[in-house]
Amino acid sequence: MTAAPKRRSIGARPNPEAEAAILAAARAVIAERGYAGFSIDEVARRAGAGKPTVYRRWPTKAELFVAVYSEDKAARMAPPDTGSLETDIAEYTARLWTFWRETPLGRTFRALIAEAQTGDAALAALRDKFLPERLPDLRGMFAAAVRRGEIAPDAVDALVELYIGFNWVRLLTGRVDPDADGIARVAAILARGGRG
Repeated sequence: MTAAPKRRSIGARPNPEAEAAILAAARAVIAERGYAGFSIDEVARRAGAGKPTVYRRWPTKAELFVAVYSEDKAARMAPPDTGSLETDIAEYTARLWTFWRETPLGRTFRALIAEAQTGDAALAALRDKFLPERLPDLRGMFAAAVRRGEIAPDAVDALVELYIGFNWVRLLTGRVDPDADGIARVAAILARGGRG
């Protein structure tokens, strides 16, 4: 039996070492057990942190999942800037689907979306944590298209929602295998639809 690591605490002030240990432990638990087997108890045990330490920073498992998912996704996926919204959408979508297929966090993200349909904690994590943290990158891609004159400024919000909807439908129905033609069709529709 392996001894539990020495307990770490982030106390009143965040301790970067403890936070890194908690996020690393969360990644490991998700990789081994998926979202259903992911728990703050197990993360705290593996990180050598007290449960109150974890709960103080991430009050729910959904919020902790969002933190780890967002960090990993941001590290792997910068929005492209090819000079064309249609091409940016196609490239970003292909990378996103690869992330969803090939990483434990990506494969698990669907479970969080599904839980958000019936669970208030997961819904709040998606709405109040995930979207505000992830939307600036996505909106930046569409804002660049506005600056280039490709789309009207008042089209950005609707296009972002349509884009997210397209991707989440594909994710929730298990259709994120490579599909360059399907992605290109939707990218073209979104790029044309934003013209004022």
